[in-house]
Amino acid sequence: MPSSHLRAAFVLLLLLLSGCEQEAQAPLDQQLYIWQRQWRPAHAEALADSRADFSTLRVLAAQAHPGAGWSRIQVDRELLAADGRPLVAVVRLDGQLPDLDLQRTRADILALVDHWRVQGIVMQGLEIDHDCASARLLGYRDFLRDLRRALPADLRLSITALPAWLDSPVLADLLRQVDASVLQVHAVSAPENGLFDPARAQAWAKRWNDASDRPFLLALPAYGIALVNGRVESESPLAIAGPRRELQADPQQLAELLANLRRDRPEHLTGVIWFRLPLPGDRRAWRLSTLQAVARGEPLHADIRPDIQQSGPLHEFALANLGNLDGPLPERIELPARSCDAADALAGYRLERAADRLVFTRLNEGRLAAGQQRALGWARCEHLDQGGSRVYP
Repeated sequence: MPSSHLRAAFVLLLLLLSGCEQEAQAPLDQQLYIWQRQWRPAHAEALADSRADFSTLRVLAAQAHPGAGWSRIQVDRELLAADGRPLVAVVRLDGQLPDLDLQRTRADILALVDHWRVQGIVMQGLEIDHDCASARLLGYRDFLRDLRRALPADLRLSITALPAWLDSPVLADLLRQVDASVLQVHAVSAPENGLFDPARAQAWAKRWNDASDRPFLLALPAYGIALVNGRVESESPLAIAGPRRELQADPQQLAELLANLRRDRPEHLTGVIWFRLPLPGDRRAWRLSTLQAVARGEPLHADIRPDIQQSGPLHEFALANLGNLDGPLPERIELPARSCDAADALAGYRLERAADRLVFTRLNEGRLAAGQQRALGWARCEHLDQGGSRVYP
């Protein structure tokens, strides 16, 4: 073979290998749900801080619940327009609803789409979130078929889907009615069984991939709940007494799942959607720094250390978590100090004073969220070595 032909064949081989390598290294798309029913000023900062890591926003736009009926969410259209990311409007139809009034529900959804467009909100797609019982999937398929025909042709239709549907003979035909599906792999079992199981999530994703050739995403948890007398408590406290059993999605488990998906991604899986965008003050959602670290594949760690503020002889002590992961409160903190005429610990710790140090001992177990602080105590001391503190887990 002439040398020119050999060179051409070599270049073609390099291009083919390069194309395979690029395909293998294509990043897993990561999106966010915005699920707050009341928009607040805090959304502006949260959206700005999340923009670099999450490509698309899926925004709760309307919901229908038994007894409450249909209601629209008053989203901040100016804020969404300024953010500029692609938007998917999500309509939540509660799974406990009686048989859907197909004609009325379809009319409500079409009116919502028109309302968003009149308001100048540019929608890329519409997602229907309906925890439909497997026995009712045939009727749900017909509903989606008719809705697809009525929607604007340029609007992509997707649905939230449940692993329980995998055994239904209707599933393949149902998925043909939509452009994509979002497989929910959290909070799909009885709460007593836990919030999320990474091994089951990966197994479900592989089975879902085999069920249809349509693209799909995984809905992943970045939050926690509490169980109180058999009821679920999220961000809003339940007005009932009783012990609370906290269930939290483990960031390390989710990080490992993402790593596995990047190494061995099902063919039709295009990305993941995190539930949900956290706001400052959320009690059970991950902090945004934790969510971003998991999404980026960064190492997770808590870094809890004393923070000391001085004003003359007065020293005020706090604990600060400078890491990207929640961590347990330290069992003991020692601060080298001399000539202290007064000192005290605040709630959760006990103070012991020695001639050359202050010792704070934990009374109750607790956790400190990433990026957060909590007060520890205070002291009036002539000498305090701020760099000599020791923290015992």
